[in-house]
Amino acid sequence: MLGVVGSECSSFRLGAAQMLLLAGLEVTAKAVERVAEAIGADIAAREQAAIQKAMQLELPVAAGPSISILYVEMDGTGVPVVPKETEGREGRQEGKPAHTRESKMGCVFTQTTVDEEGYAVRDPASTTYLGGIQTAGEFGRALYTEAYRQGWSRATHRVVLADGQHYNWSIAQEHFPGAVQIVDLYHAREHVCSIIALRCCRLSGKFEDYWEARRA
Repeated sequence: MLGVVGSECSSFRLGAAQMLLLAGLEVTAKAVERVAEAIGADIAAREQAAIQKAMQLELPVAAGPSISILYVEMDGTGVPVVPKETEGREGRQEGKPAHTRESKMGCVFTQTTVDEEGYAVRDPASTTYLGGIQTAGEFGRALYTEAYRQGWSRATHRVVLADGQHYNWSIAQEHFPGAVQIVDLYHAREHVCSIIALRCCRLSGKFEDYWEARRA
């Protein structure tokens, strides 16, 4: 219970309040922190052991039925952290300190059907997630291990979805060679909007407006 509230709540103090409200148990915020971090460390250790086996080609044979389409999706997002976690790191704005660390996130899922309009429908309960504040190399190995566990070797069609960042395609090339690479819809639209805005500014001669909007 401490592990659940520690991972779900925005602060360990809130987790302690949830324990009192839901279970009638009085615990300190520090107790929630210790248990949540201990469980997290145990999960990370087991994941690392699985990754090491994967890198040594010691994964078990992925027996099972064939999979029509298997997707691997990856992205990154800034996670607010305490100041000591960003010491020596530059922020997004030049000359200013960082206030977040990038957490790389990924998921693996399958698809066998489409809806009435022809859009792909994710298979129910097929999605597994992973993520962490780690290097692209570490994340790539973890994502590869999870994809293999989900049946990558049994998939007829294999797809990697990402946001267009260079390191994402480097991961795709290293761990998922031969997969179809697709820029996710949100970021594809974002790039198209940028091109349209640049075109409009070019026609009007207001390039400064465009770059000012991009900086904002």
